[in-house]
Amino acid sequence: MGISQELHAVGRPLLEAQLAHPTVRGIARGDLPDEVFRSWLEQDYLYLLDYVRVFSRLAWQAPDAHLGVLVDLAYSTWHEELDLHRSLSADFGADLGGAVKGPACAAYTAFLLESAADYGNGLAALYPCMWGYSTLGRILAENPPAEPRYKAWVDTYADPGFAALSDRIAQMIDDVRPERAEEFFVEGMRHELAFWDVP
Repeated sequence: MGISQELHAVGRPLLEAQLAHPTVRGIARGDLPDEVFRSWLEQDYLYLLDYVRVFSRLAWQAPDAHLGVLVDLAYSTWHEELDLHRSLSADFGADLGGAVKGPACAAYTAFLLESAADYGNGLAALYPCMWGYSTLGRILAENPPAEPRYKAWVDTYADPGFAALSDRIAQMIDDVRPERAEEFFVEGMRHELAFWDVP
């Protein structure tokens, strides 16, 4: 069993807690109040801006075999995932340009940016977001919400291309075998769960 598989086993209870969270359940049903998703959308937009910076910081340290993946992830986050947020912002009345980080967002992004000072720890720290959203998307897509805005969100994270990128990060973690992988992964999973408690 590779390190990434061990992380999945350790992280599963925190993933189940995300699935049970009222915000995620509201997305799954398609009846989450607009103001709640609007707040989440603004916070996640700010989070993703720093996520691009994390990928870029790790790319600077990466071995040649990993470099292209991290560059591709920075690119796809900027051009695809953030584009989803920009397109949804009008539907929900979100103010992406005027948003200010709440405590959960600020704590999570600070953790990621600090973790990225070390290549292996940085990979383990960012993996909960990719693995978590890919898994959430796949599970929610089994019974997708009828509400088109929430269905678009589910479809993005259920996309096989997104799952493939998550799998590639898992392989990179297995390649590097960071000694503190579980510590950084679990801390990232805790931040992921806290992030659903939108302001």
